Amino acid sequence: MGRVIAIASQKGGVGKTTTTINLGACLAEGGQKVLIVDVDPQGNASSGLGINGNDQRFGVYEALIGPIDVNQAILPTPMKGLSIMTSGQRLSGAEVELVGMMARETRLRAVITSLREDYDFILVDCPPSLGLLTINALTAADSVLIPLQCEYLALEGLTQLISAIRLVQDHLNSSLRIEGVLLTMFDVRLNLAQQVVDEARKFFSDRVYKTVIPRSVRLGEAPSFGKPIVLYDAHSSGAERYRELAQEVLSHAGVIRAVTASVEAAAPVESGKVGVPQTGTVNSEVYVDQPEYGDQPDEVGQADSLTRPGGSEECIERPSAEVSKH
Repeated sequence: MGRVIAIASQKGGVGKTTTTINLGACLAEGGQKVLIVDVDPQGNASSGLGINGNDQRFGVYEALIGPIDVNQAILPTPMKGLSIMTSGQRLSGAEVELVGMMARETRLRAVITSLREDYDFILVDCPPSLGLLTINALTAADSVLIPLQCEYLALEGLTQLISAIRLVQDHLNSSLRIEGVLLTMFDVRLNLAQQVVDEARKFFSDRVYKTVIPRSVRLGEAPSFGKPIVLYDAHSSGAERYRELAQEVLSHAGVIRAVTASVEAAAPVESGKVGVPQTGTVNSEVYVDQPEYGDQPDEVGQADSLTRPGGSEECIERPSAEVSKH
């Protein structure tokens, strides 16, 4: 069964679409079967792979709103093993139309559930907001990957995003986890960039990927040619970094699948409960299950401070064990 990862941040221009396209391409390059679901009405993931979503008869909008064969909305891309469900301007009105619909927060999950068996990874490119489309993506996902631009303003919205993830977990998708925090647009010449990296690693600890995506002219040029970076310039620094990221994601997915298999094997059939101790490993890559109430102090709502570059502090809730396990 495929793993669903939402790439989300309510701030625009942090590298969500670039990461979706190039992570998907690098996973496909490594032999994985990958589907990109473009949930951003701007359709940049579609155009970045050489496809104009406005010209397509079916796309994410039709899959969400109307009863269609979902496979009609999936198109091949220039990268072997990589497919995409496109979006365009039609999706802009979807949030208004979804308001009056039954199960409006879970419609994308219903779409993706029917595709899980066909792909190893499904990557969902979210819009730069915390509206219904993003909530649908988080509800459908197994985990969320957060691109964090190495600039001061990128730190501003972390509280809102973590709060949104917690709300989705509490009410819509209890299994949602933070896949990882990806540092993007890193400029080695700037002290500020290094300060943001240090603060992110201090706050999110091992949930920050080792791979750091640099500022790169080639990464910026590739979408205008409708190609992922591995096809546009396979030997560029951007291509190498995204290959490294793909290896980290694959390594993590392998750990999760191994644990899931062992848990399922140990589960008593008659009770349907996990047949292993309900424990979690704090700040590790694996989280087996949430502890029962009363087993340990509740960490939800525990506040910490994230130091902004320049010395001031912002009070922000540290991601709890239940929300943020790798």
